Amino acid sequence: MRLTGREGEMNPVVGLTVAAMIAFAANSLLARLALGAGSIDAASYTALRIVSGALFLFFFLCRQPGQVKMPAIPGNWIAAGALFAYAIAFSLAYLMLGAATGALILFSSVQATMVGFSLIRGERMSLFELAGFTVAFLAFVYLILPGIGTPDPLGSLLMVISGISWGIYTLRGRGSANPLKETAGNFLRASAFCVPLAIYALVAGNATLRGAGLAIVSGVVASGLGYSLWYRALGGLSTFQAALVQLSVPVIAALGAILFLNEGITLRFVIASLFVLGGIAFAIVAKRKRRG
Repeated sequence: MRLTGREGEMNPVVGLTVAAMIAFAANSLLARLALGAGSIDAASYTALRIVSGALFLFFFLCRQPGQVKMPAIPGNWIAAGALFAYAIAFSLAYLMLGAATGALILFSSVQATMVGFSLIRGERMSLFELAGFTVAFLAFVYLILPGIGTPDPLGSLLMVISGISWGIYTLRGRGSANPLKETAGNFLRASAFCVPLAIYALVAGNATLRGAGLAIVSGVVASGLGYSLWYRALGGLSTFQAALVQLSVPVIAALGAILFLNEGITLRFVIASLFVLGGIAFAIVAKRKRRG
């Protein structure tokens, strides 16, 4: 991932990646606001999130000339299944885990899935790339360490499933020819898995207007549009880079909590954020120099 393009212009992949990471962090904050406050149950939240994202993307594509004239639904069932598994496991896990513990398990699972896939494919990190990755990951652990408690076994298992599923969904997006269309197709396919959740939500769900609104915002903006940007960004990222940059999400989420949820800023946050972002930048620059 080069930081600049021709004539010193910023590489669009950088902007797309930053926007996608902000969307991922927004998803964490929205889930925390909705599920943490008991404004909605996990099944209703997940169903509303996926279905609203699917409907928005479908109608958005309808307004694009020639976009909906296709012989079959784009995307694929593997990606759709991974998307659904990530979303429902994520929602259920956060009913049993604290935010910090959940983040540690989630992103550790994502890193293990994507870096493991990269190694299986024969990709290798240089010493400098490994150093940058190690610094970023240890700083990430340092950031969330104060909130880590004894994890609930079932909640931990669910979050591991969520992390692995997200890693698979990301890997399936590499080389996407039409990121927006494929994301829409994946959301439409994932909506089929939401039928049992919708039935449960109608019969025994516990959704307030506020909780439903947060789920829809998550589905339309942070998920639908955010994942489209991510699929587009993946075309300019290696598997290792795609795994690494996601360590910035807890930093962005923590910053969002400071700005919008009135949480206090701490020296730990400042130090950890600098090392996470510095480690990411160091590893990416090292990889670029190695290729050069």
